[in-house]
Amino acid sequence: MSTLFDKLGGQQGIEQLVDEFYKRIMADSTLSPYFAHTDMDRQRRQQTAFFVEIFDGPKQYKGRAMETTHKGLNLTPQHFEAIAKHLREAAAVRGVSPEDTNTAVARVATLKDAILNK
Repeated sequence: MSTLFDKLGGQQGIEQLVDEFYKRIMADSTLSPYFAHTDMDRQRRQQTAFFVEIFDGPKQYKGRAMETTHKGLNLTPQHFEAIAKHLREAAAVRGVSPEDTNTAVARVATLKDAILNK
């Protein structure tokens, strides 16, 4: 049986998903200010590595824990929901099935408390 990593197109598919995801985030005025001083090339690489790992691909994420990364940002459940919406939309544009999209969003949702520092 193929993994979520395979269903999302492997490394290249996830890189393309992340590009589409950040296009949407950067166009969202409630989220883009959080990235105003961020090296977006590095951010995309980190996000890709993170998604590859949580979507059953090779372990390659070497970044900080979610709690550390998001500490002090004062993110709210509304921010998290916006991120989930952008991930869903990016997946749809990339042709990911609704079932695989739901699985991917559910994986990210398991980290909601860590991301929101709750």
